[in-house]
Amino acid sequence: MALFRALVLFFFFFLTNVSLLLNFTNAEDPFAFYNFEVTYLTASPLGVPQQVIAINGKFPGPTINVTTNNNVVVNVRNKLDENLLLHWSGVQQRRSSWQDGVLGTNCPIPPKWNWTYQFQVKDQIGSFFYFPSLNMQRAAGGFGGFIINNRPIIPIPFDTPHGDIVIMIGDWYTRNHTDLRKDLDAGKDLGMPDGVLINGKGPYRYNDTLVPDGIDFEQFDVHPGKTYRLRVHNVGVSTSLNFRIQSHNLLLAESEGSYTVQQNYTSLDIHVGQSYSFLVTMDQNASSDYYIVASARFVNESRWQRVTGVGILRYTNSKGKAHGPLPPPPDDEFDKTFSMNQARSIRWNVSASGARPNPQGSFRYGSINVTEIYVLRNKPREKINGKNRATLSGISFVNPSTPIRLADKYKLKGVYKLDFPTNPITGPPQAKTSVINGTYRGFMEIILQNNDTKMHSYHLDGYAFFVVGMDYGEWTNNSRGTYNKWDGIARTTAQVYPGAWTAILVSLDNVGVWNLRTENLDNWYLGQETYIRVVNPEANNKTELPMPDNALFCGALQKLQKPQHISSGASIGKNTVKLLLTWLAFVCALIPIF
Repeated sequence: MALFRALVLFFFFFLTNVSLLLNFTNAEDPFAFYNFEVTYLTASPLGVPQQVIAINGKFPGPTINVTTNNNVVVNVRNKLDENLLLHWSGVQQRRSSWQDGVLGTNCPIPPKWNWTYQFQVKDQIGSFFYFPSLNMQRAAGGFGGFIINNRPIIPIPFDTPHGDIVIMIGDWYTRNHTDLRKDLDAGKDLGMPDGVLINGKGPYRYNDTLVPDGIDFEQFDVHPGKTYRLRVHNVGVSTSLNFRIQSHNLLLAESEGSYTVQQNYTSLDIHVGQSYSFLVTMDQNASSDYYIVASARFVNESRWQRVTGVGILRYTNSKGKAHGPLPPPPDDEFDKTFSMNQARSIRWNVSASGARPNPQGSFRYGSINVTEIYVLRNKPREKINGKNRATLSGISFVNPSTPIRLADKYKLKGVYKLDFPTNPITGPPQAKTSVINGTYRGFMEIILQNNDTKMHSYHLDGYAFFVVGMDYGEWTNNSRGTYNKWDGIARTTAQVYPGAWTAILVSLDNVGVWNLRTENLDNWYLGQETYIRVVNPEANNKTELPMPDNALFCGALQKLQKPQHISSGASIGKNTVKLLLTWLAFVCALIPIF
């Protein structure tokens, strides 16, 4: 009897240690397990052999497909020759910025090491993606889709589609991401991209002059009469893309976790870092295949003609190949308001349920009093200490060697300053680690003022914010009179047009340290970002989960890092947990016999 009691205690304590890996999540909700091996791969998406970043040998990587409140466990093995972090764009990481995968919260995963992310997709639905967040690595790949489905008890506001199709679009350079970095470090612009990829593949040969022979292109096979949900993500470097499908309407249904008022578009501008869901009905006669097009916007389109991605939509009863000219982009060369008006038309479906049964519109953001206001201005790059840098309100962010969240945990001084200005500074630009001091449960208004000549899009980790207004010119207090205070879309990435502003509202109810950045990779790399630090001042509160047991240490805390924690005990798989539970049940069943 004593032996078996000892065995029970052994398994109890072993499983308790296993649970320490799982202590960030609700054990009552299902787990989804993934293993990611991140490697280099030689590919030729535009006909030129180059090094890309693959996951499990795939470029793009596999799609993560989970359901609201699932616990997601992703064991990442870094087989690159440089540091790595994976970021889950749009996944809010409720109460756990420890899992966000950016330098302000995480030490990077060194080469040949592995690290296990574990987080709950709490109260979220929608279409997102993941990508490597360090040093321009996304320009080499490493990205993939991230789907969060509704729970069965929560209806979706449209008929269940026949199929789900993930489409990753983005501008692409045939130079390696390390070469792109060198160009930026040398003060050069990246120049015009070499093309646009659709799911990691080059364009269909719609034009013998612009597209060389032998390019592998993406093809989507569909059934006539059926409706499909297309989840489209712009994962590129810095180019806004117009997305369209020849002879088909795009019924917009969702964007970055919010159901939208359903409207038909013949094409839609998708800016860097943005995600949309379209419902597309295969209602054509299939006399031939159809073009799927993603072409560069807000550029000299005749000179940028090669920066066009082309895939094929093929009905199962198709009678021939696609041919002829591509469907044209919007004819708005002399109408700068067309795209902005299109963006303003995207509205929140206030009557639909999201992750919870209550309607999305029950959160009446327009009646909440604003507690803090920040005007963030970007402009063309500036010299700081002889180096080209990108700034936000005159400050170019310098990532600290010790992540901000770790510095707080270990009470380190001097790692960063909570002094990010509420308005742009008036003196010369500065390079420093300046962070926004957010108030827990405050309601922040952020004005994104783009005084550059290029399109920018901005992303905020940890939250969905409300896009309440945008217009050309300088924002003033009077601009609030134009705000949409009822059904502005809640999303995670918003575009800011050149010479224009975008206003967002965000409820600071998620404790942690959250990255606010441009999604344009070149400017992000050069410092156009900051963090919002949100702390609950109450003692012994449970509004933030504890630091994970497998947290990596770097910078001033490097001495705390034990290599064996990475090489031997970084992850526990689903089968291991099941086996241990089975053994425990078996031992417990034997106890009465003895």
